[in-house]
Amino acid sequence: MSINRVNISGNLTRDPELRMTAGGTQVLSFGVAVNDRRKNPQTGDWEDYPNFVDCTMFGTRAEAVSRYLQKGSKVAIEGKLRYSSWERDGQRRSKLEVIVDEIEFMSRGAQGPDGGYAPAPAPRSYAPQAQAQPAAPLQAPPAVDVYDEDIPF
Repeated sequence: MSINRVNISGNLTRDPELRMTAGGTQVLSFGVAVNDRRKNPQTGDWEDYPNFVDCTMFGTRAEAVSRYLQKGSKVAIEGKLRYSSWERDGQRRSKLEVIVDEIEFMSRGAQGPDGGYAPAPAPRSYAPQAQAQPAAPLQAPPAVDVYDEDIPF
């Protein structure tokens, strides 16, 4: 058995490119930069080393998602790896990309198609809505004396 799952989060390195296949399937391509932290052996300082990951998304969601992404947007991606190889100008080329199954916008506000920021969605509540009650004033928790001898481990 093998598992092919990838989870990454990072910033888009370029504006997404939306195109359509001859069969009518929408394809969204974009790049994500993911930092790796390593200690510099000469200075002893921690440094960020970027990894650039190509991502592809298919279907009707690709078109909808493309409206809210732009270069610099922070996203979290879940998907699977796909290896592709081809020949161009007599040279063998290959790449490893992430096929996106799930995407989460992590920027403060995703930019909409008109250039304005879309408001963050309101949190969902599945409980029945009760009448609004004035909030009770916050009270400090009661003081409790706990000593090391009281802790059983």
